[in-house]
Amino acid sequence: MMNYLNNVYDVIVVGAGHAGCEAALACARLGMKVVLATLNVENIALQPCNPAIGGPAKSTLVREIAALGGEMGEAADATYLQMKTLNSSKGPAVRALRAQSDKREYSDYMRHVIEKNENIYVRQACITDLIVEGGGIVGAVDEFGIEFKVNAAILTTGTSLAGRIFVGLKSYSAGRLGEQAAIGLSDSLRKLGINLKKLKTGTPPRVDSRTIDYSKMDIQPGDEVLNFYSFKPNRPVRKQYPCYLTRTNEETHKIIRDNLDKSPMFQGLIQGVGPRYCPSIEDKVVRFHENPSHHIFIEPEGLGTYEVYIQGFSSSLPADVQVKMLRTLPGLENAHVIKPAYAVEYDYVPAVQTSHSLMSKTIQGLFFAGQINGTSGYEEAAAQGLIAGINACNYLNGSDMLELSRSSSYIGTLIDDLVTKDIQDPYRMLTSRSEYRLLLRQDNADTRLTPIGHKVGLVDETQFNIFKTKQENIEKEIARLESEKVSATDEVNSVLAKYGERLEKGVRLADLLKRPNISYEVLKEIHPETMELGVARDVYEQAEILIKYDGYLKRQQVQVEQASKLDKFKIPENIDYMSIEHISSETKEKLDKIRPKTLAQASRIGGVKPADISILMVLLEKHKLCSKN
Repeated sequence: MMNYLNNVYDVIVVGAGHAGCEAALACARLGMKVVLATLNVENIALQPCNPAIGGPAKSTLVREIAALGGEMGEAADATYLQMKTLNSSKGPAVRALRAQSDKREYSDYMRHVIEKNENIYVRQACITDLIVEGGGIVGAVDEFGIEFKVNAAILTTGTSLAGRIFVGLKSYSAGRLGEQAAIGLSDSLRKLGINLKKLKTGTPPRVDSRTIDYSKMDIQPGDEVLNFYSFKPNRPVRKQYPCYLTRTNEETHKIIRDNLDKSPMFQGLIQGVGPRYCPSIEDKVVRFHENPSHHIFIEPEGLGTYEVYIQGFSSSLPADVQVKMLRTLPGLENAHVIKPAYAVEYDYVPAVQTSHSLMSKTIQGLFFAGQINGTSGYEEAAAQGLIAGINACNYLNGSDMLELSRSSSYIGTLIDDLVTKDIQDPYRMLTSRSEYRLLLRQDNADTRLTPIGHKVGLVDETQFNIFKTKQENIEKEIARLESEKVSATDEVNSVLAKYGERLEKGVRLADLLKRPNISYEVLKEIHPETMELGVARDVYEQAEILIKYDGYLKRQQVQVEQASKLDKFKIPENIDYMSIEHISSETKEKLDKIRPKTLAQASRIGGVKPADISILMVLLEKHKLCSKN
């Protein structure tokens, strides 16, 4: 009899949001039998907040997921309503692709991908207990007492873990509007010695599009020239739909200020800390009281619904107050609210209790990914889910864990921040969080990570050959631009004059391209006989970036090499931090809590000073406890 008939699997993934989907697919594609437990099978890969994928820093995460062989990028490419590159006039390190998604279509797409995988068994169930024997996971139990025998568990519970929704001063148990909370699992984790805390997040109201006057708003169209997340060919070209921009005003702010006594946040009913970089509208009005107006974006939720998302208007004020607030916005004077905004407070597991593999430091085979680790955002969740899924397989196979470095990826930066810093509010990926952001761009995610995805087994030979061909073509195009010259003719200078440039003598195309005002498209104008050779856009864009920013890239690579010196110093697992002299008690406690593997990791722990690292290095070298690679 097949094992699934006896509820025997390799891995259980608890939660089918963006982290759970990536985790389940990674495990299944690597040959594991997976039971995917979700509170509601209709809500697989649901976008409960804004129906969009990407944006600043987050787009780099999505492209890294795609480069490693994950699914989010392909789902976004297949279901977009709008594709838009943000910061397109700025440098490549901060450019960001954003896909406005068809919410239902995205969920259906991902559900279909999961259901057609023969290694994934979807189960609508609320997991209430974990079974641990000999220090490792051996099973999980649902609310009906049904036991699932597994050797690894990945918890991706989102906001459902002991979730409680607030609308005004009223609250009830729920993980998301219209969906039950996950009750019981928090107590099980506490019994296993796992520390839990509370966080808070929220979402804006949804409004009927037919009651909006878009003529009073600024239109926000998509890009004419499309970019995509996936590195695969033949991505779908779809009709694009606009978003719109409106603004709050003093009347809006007055209504908010007059009703703060009805806010659960301001009345202390919510103990969890909210997201610093995505505050509620009442938070914005109070914290930025000098600002007379805040941008509000009106975004479609899908082609099959009149429901629209009011981006930037998260709130936990009473429903009737929300209506009054909304109707002060230009274009929303007659708005009909379909769903009110709400705040949700939920349990999370501070990620300092996990290693860089996302496995618990105390329970073998137990992995955490997504909002349960203290993050916010679909992209952050999916990235963690992918890594947790890969490492659950590595754990079961006895293989080395995949632990991405900060210098390799935003994913590596994200996870390193989570496990080495005691995060106090929902963590959002930002370009400023990476000290290597010029090297870690969305455009070169495949260069950095596709070889790793191929080695892991999630990037197949066909896709890997496409990748290798692209890299070869980039090298050829750079070599051509460095060898071919353009003469200082009157015809050339007449073109360059449009861009504020002039040649006094002939130069190599690469040297001309290094000038700030000159792009590859300009080279096509002045040198059409050799530039119109059918070079693919993703190839010449990479060639242009590598040539134009060559000096900056080399300097940042030197920084990586200097920082990697501390990574070569390994710290023994059994080191007794509490016995070390000349280091403060606070620093000892932090080191003992996080147990860094290298001096580089130790140096990134919040509150650990350079002097502490110097003392630790001297001590380790003195006693020959530290080995160099």
